[in-house]
Amino acid sequence: MAKVVWDTDVSSLTRVRDEVDAVLEDFVSAREQEAPGPEMAPLFATARRLLLSNGKRLRSLLCVVGWRAAGAPGDHHAVLRVAAALELFQTFALVHDDVMDDSDVRRGGPSAHRTLAAEYTRAGGQRGRAEVHGRAAAVLLGDLLLVWSDTMLADAGLGGRAQARVLPLVDSMRTELVYGQYLDLLSTGRISQDVAAALRVARYKTGKYTVERPLHLGVCLADGGPQLLRMCTDFAIPLGEAFQLRDDLLGVFGDPAQTGKPVGDDIREGKATVLLALAFQSAPRAERRLLRALFGSTNLSGEDIGRVRSILETTGAREGVETMISSRRDATLAALEAADLPPDVTHMLRQIVWMATERIV
Repeated sequence: MAKVVWDTDVSSLTRVRDEVDAVLEDFVSAREQEAPGPEMAPLFATARRLLLSNGKRLRSLLCVVGWRAAGAPGDHHAVLRVAAALELFQTFALVHDDVMDDSDVRRGGPSAHRTLAAEYTRAGGQRGRAEVHGRAAAVLLGDLLLVWSDTMLADAGLGGRAQARVLPLVDSMRTELVYGQYLDLLSTGRISQDVAAALRVARYKTGKYTVERPLHLGVCLADGGPQLLRMCTDFAIPLGEAFQLRDDLLGVFGDPAQTGKPVGDDIREGKATVLLALAFQSAPRAERRLLRALFGSTNLSGEDIGRVRSILETTGAREGVETMISSRRDATLAALEAADLPPDVTHMLRQIVWMATERIV
């Protein structure tokens, strides 16, 4: 395939982001006015920070683009609310994910359970209970965001036929994410050279949930046909895997100022990524022993992370993951090239491929 020349004009995507943000802002403001009292302020402040920070909005963008691909019938009010419901659900998933992983940072600031623990102490709560309070409050915040996601869908103004098409897909998306999260949980702390198993986690936790289902939701909202849905799957699955592979690389080699997360957390948490699997396949015995000793240790120093990074480089694992990203990006672009889509849709999808695999925007 010819070398890709990326189009960096993201004005259309920026407009969609802004519209989704406006829907979310109005929604949270309305919920806040209905809250029972000022005690809810920490929950709402944390929800606002996570919801309205500089997230990629990848799922909501793909939902809107899928709707456009199927002809964009009717008022765009409904699709924006479905897209915003995806963002509420994504934020729920992030809050609970951070509790499960005991993560300190999310989107450049403290994770929800850390924020809520600090708020509890600031308000006069016992320091010895702060961590327990923070985790429990974050679980409740995640539950609240999940309820809000349902409320947003219920208030989207979908007709009966559109609901019958969209709601089963929402259920499938949520179920697949839970399956992916559980597969991730099962593999955490177990260093392995099984690349196929790591890719299976990536497909369920990210590929289907992040790319395929949001596109399908947009298409089904517009009553697109099975041929378009199949094209979306051909486009989405390799892109979703490439997105997760890039995330794995950024987790070890990225700049925290850009990623919003500390470098090395996947190693400290013992995440069985493709990157680690490739390294373990090729590492000499002494380096395998070192990986086993450091993998999943929560108190790793910067020097320890540097030693793991060195192994990932010298074994060719980092280069191997870059190659896997490139091949999946090529497959995604080939599917897009073969599809008969409106030019503006093709243009936006090419921008999204660039965003997901290079993470510059």
